[in-house]
Amino acid sequence: MTRVAREASEHGGMPAGAATAVVVTMLAVANVAGHFLRDALWWGPVVVMALVCFARWTGLSWSQLGLSRDQLGSGSRWGLGAIAVVATAYLAGVLFPLTRSAFLDARYHLAVPGALLSAFVIIPIGTILVEEIAFRSVLWGMLARQFTTWRVLVASSVLFGLWHILPSLHLASANQGVGHAVRGVGGWATVVVVVATVAITAAGGAVAGVLRHRSGSVLASAGMHWATNALGVLFALLAWRLAS
Repeated sequence: MTRVAREASEHGGMPAGAATAVVVTMLAVANVAGHFLRDALWWGPVVVMALVCFARWTGLSWSQLGLSRDQLGSGSRWGLGAIAVVATAYLAGVLFPLTRSAFLDARYHLAVPGALLSAFVIIPIGTILVEEIAFRSVLWGMLARQFTTWRVLVASSVLFGLWHILPSLHLASANQGVGHAVRGVGGWATVVVVVATVAITAAGGAVAGVLRHRSGSVLASAGMHWATNALGVLFALLAWRLAS
């Protein structure tokens, strides 16, 4: 039996490389579609179900996906630790006037009920669930069947950064801090913001990947991911009030 045939027999009739290519294609389609369906909360769970079902069909176990019950304890501890670190950093950022403008994002200039809805419902379902299952669960599991951990970390982080190209296109006009930072580059503002966003989110993806690897659970990276997004909304609430 050839190596490709052996891989196919082990992975649901599909070689591991081909299965990974399918997942990357699914993510690309989901990214573009999600840009136009960003207000449709049902879209995230649909993407997650499709990814997990495909991953299971190709032979990935719950443990390989970082979703095993045996890993919940470790994932919870690492996740809570990450939340505490992010919360501390955000609090310092909001209280210090020079960095407060970074939290003055027009997208999150919300009343308290709206901020709470975003932080505890919309972001967890529409962002955290989708991106963690996509990058730190399914894609990670697919890549880990073929490559060493550091290659998995680099590849998943780079793809995670590229995932944020579309959301960053109008970031300069929505966020005061970002807008001020690129004011002097003229027509290159959007390019600079997109490149910076890809680099920063790729770095964040690397940190999330380390948490996922060390804990064995997606819950750890999800905790950090939720904190950077949802706590950003809640601390923006405080920043807008301090700025007014």
